[in-house]
Amino acid sequence: MATTPLSFFLLSLLLSLSLAAQAQTPAAPAPTPSGPVNFTAVLEKGGQFVTLIRLLNKTQTLNQIDNQLNSSSEGMTVFAPTDNAFNNLKAGALNDLSQQEQVQLLQYHILAKFYTMSSLLLVSNPVPTQASGPDGVWGLNFTGQSSQVNVSTGLVVVQINNALRQDFPLAVYPVDKVLLPEALFGVKPPSASPPAPSSKPNATAAAAGPTTDNSSAGGRNVALGLVVGLGLVCIGILS
Repeated sequence: MATTPLSFFLLSLLLSLSLAAQAQTPAAPAPTPSGPVNFTAVLEKGGQFVTLIRLLNKTQTLNQIDNQLNSSSEGMTVFAPTDNAFNNLKAGALNDLSQQEQVQLLQYHILAKFYTMSSLLLVSNPVPTQASGPDGVWGLNFTGQSSQVNVSTGLVVVQINNALRQDFPLAVYPVDKVLLPEALFGVKPPSASPPAPSSKPNATAAAAGPTTDNSSAGGRNVALGLVVGLGLVCIGILS
């Protein structure tokens, strides 16, 4: 059938209306951000962080992490020692620490910025942690190449092999050794011992000693002289 000018006009009109309708169709809404990040849930999903979770709750460090994690624009990176890592510490290592020192130990495993494994190879060492003491902020050193990352405290070197989570704002990397800061676990300088008593004789006493001996000798000489003198007098009288 031949296309009449009217048919052509109607087809053109329908096509124009269809294109206009498509242009006015609203775009799909952007995905809404997820809720607050649950750090404890990340550890629990890992299945080998019972000791770490207990310490985080005991020291109330977990509350600090949750508050900062969901309010910071920089994100956070956490190095999570496994249960085996804590079990390999020497006996009493944790119990010998005060409450404040336990907090410092946990904070030493936290960086106040989100880092992927690859970005850890680009940092300027030492990278500041959230732990500090009288000598300032305590840092960690990162080395490695390609997909291998090593973290060093000066006392311990640990290799990071995988991530429990690596999505902004939280990165969590399991470690098979507890990161021991030198400020808490390094060799303590020996305490100053009290000065040993002097073995030299007292100068005053030494000086006084000979004086006393000379006085005694002088007294004996005077007495002897008197005896001799009296003897001579007696002899003179008798003769």
